[in-house]
Amino acid sequence: MRQNGKNKKRRSAMSSAPDPLRHFETWLAEASAGEPNDPNAMTLATASKAGRPSARMVLLKEADPRGFVFYTNLESRKSLELIENPRAALLFHWKSLRRQVRIEGAVVPVAPEEADAYFATRPALSRLGAWASDQSRPLPDRAVLEARLEAAKARFPDDAAIPRPGHWSGWRLVPDYYEFWQDMPFRLHRREVYTQSGTGWEISQLYP
Repeated sequence: MRQNGKNKKRRSAMSSAPDPLRHFETWLAEASAGEPNDPNAMTLATASKAGRPSARMVLLKEADPRGFVFYTNLESRKSLELIENPRAALLFHWKSLRRQVRIEGAVVPVAPEEADAYFATRPALSRLGAWASDQSRPLPDRAVLEARLEAAKARFPDDAAIPRPGHWSGWRLVPDYYEFWQDMPFRLHRREVYTQSGTGWEISQLYP
């Protein structure tokens, strides 16, 4: 009986919504209520101009009809690849809910005022770290990073007035594809796909 109850819950979770963003928001809210750590964590997959792929975990900071936003150093590997090849894929995996969401689309920079507003909400040490770190580039010794952080503290002694570095901003993935994956018994998983069609979405299913 317990297994049947789980199955019923999983089936109801996959009910189609005409707007994939609303579907995603429902699942994210449920993950936020139950996941022990970082329900907004997502894998970001990028590729170089030559097609060499790379993936890493980042944090979703905003999701609205314009797209999915994350922030980073614009000179990092991920940003350099997005400049060369402005398409990417996201993957959310909520293990406790046995769910995944895959999202694909083009990537565009966020507006400077958006980046400024978000940067101002970060803790002071995180803002100073954005000045101290040459993200993704070789670090000869940890002491070098710590010295650069101390130099940033001396340069910006007022925590409330640490400006956003020009090399730090955000990217917005504009989705044209969603896949909602729900674990089911015996690997007969449910996979529901939204594919952009004009100004709307076509909904279909995939074999597990």
